[in-house]
Amino acid sequence: MAILVKLQHYYWTKQLMSSAVANKKAIDLLKALAEPIRLKIIESLSNGEKCVCDLMQETDLAQSKISFHLKVLKEAGVITDRQSGRWIYYKLDIRALKSLQNWIKKLRKECLNETSSCE
Repeated sequence: MAILVKLQHYYWTKQLMSSAVANKKAIDLLKALAEPIRLKIIESLSNGEKCVCDLMQETDLAQSKISFHLKVLKEAGVITDRQSGRWIYYKLDIRALKSLQNWIKKLRKECLNETSSCE
């Protein structure tokens, strides 16, 4: 019986922790996406991998401004980068987008649940 209680506790603790981690990740992603300049950069990267110079041309933003926003997006896990010679190329991280999509699906599903009566 004690083993069963421990297993149940472990299961619920794991579920709560994974839920909290998912919520924290969603919060970080939403914060990163809640800026028009970053959305402009994301839209540009939706067409594929780009370097800062490409992003400067497509967004009409200064290099310093783009670099700052790329740092925020990278820290939030929205984008990844790779270095090739002198250049760093950025691209969207599909895993982050899927994570956010799954979180939103979960919210939608929970919204459909009926609440219990308060009586």
